[in-house]
Amino acid sequence: MAEKKIITVFGATGQQGGGLVRALLADRDEEFAIRAVTRDPDGEGAQELKRLGVTDIVRADMDDPPTLAPALEHTYGAYVVTNFWEHMSAEREKTQAHAVADAASHAGVQHAIWSTLEDTRACIPLDDDRMPTLQEHYKVSHFDGKAEADHYFTDEGVPTTFLRSAFYWENLFGVFAPQRGDDGALRLVFPMGDSRLSGIAVDDIGKTALAVFRRGTDLIGATVSIAGEHLKVADMAAALTEALGEPVRYRPLTADEYRAQGHPGADETGNMFQYYAECEERFTAARDLAAVRDLNPGLQDFATWLAGHHDRLRTAWP
Repeated sequence: MAEKKIITVFGATGQQGGGLVRALLADRDEEFAIRAVTRDPDGEGAQELKRLGVTDIVRADMDDPPTLAPALEHTYGAYVVTNFWEHMSAEREKTQAHAVADAASHAGVQHAIWSTLEDTRACIPLDDDRMPTLQEHYKVSHFDGKAEADHYFTDEGVPTTFLRSAFYWENLFGVFAPQRGDDGALRLVFPMGDSRLSGIAVDDIGKTALAVFRRGTDLIGATVSIAGEHLKVADMAAALTEALGEPVRYRPLTADEYRAQGHPGADETGNMFQYYAECEERFTAARDLAAVRDLNPGLQDFATWLAGHHDRLRTAWP
């Protein structure tokens, strides 16, 4: 039997990395072996990976470059994802990406997937006052910082596929969960107007990433932009209504109203939704659902994702 190729998965205890781990565990071809990277191998997330059957779990920290080389030793592929929301700094995110690109180059990684995003300033320039400039240099910091980091991988000579994702539907269980109004009704409160929101299940990010690795060198240097469906938020609310058996309404805000809520990250997420709305055609056109389905034939639309989370939906928003 041929020796399995090691895929080192950064962020293995998080959403994207976890999706790829689950896809690899379910892979019947067993072409690849999993090396899961975490900062805390003794933490609950790592313990859950062990329960799922992951045996190769290593400690590494993108903020501590010397820890990266052992994680990438003898690695065929690497899935690289950074977590802006942990620290809210585009500069730190870029530094982390640079450190991993450098380590991957020195380790001779044959195929990296870098989880990146569009540079929003190509659609809304920095001097455009439709939305505030953030962190002095960005319109949507967690988009633009990743886009600026793309060149680290090419400069370091790392064979890389650039994977651009979309809004996680799992966010509906977290920071973007429906809110109950004073009347007890659930509301989706997004500043999207009638524009479509591109969304995807995190498990489909993992399955698509696995398909990219399976393609070998075919997608080296390519940008692969993915989504599961492009939906107006009002249509998402209607689908939630059907799935829950209780009304869910869409309450559209303006981007300024959303930013004025003042919660941590309100400026960042307000700018993000404004970008989604005002650059809708550009963003959705880049995510050809037929092309994504060619990589991942089981790609879920929103209704399918809801059906797969029926029990959790019933208890998510008391």
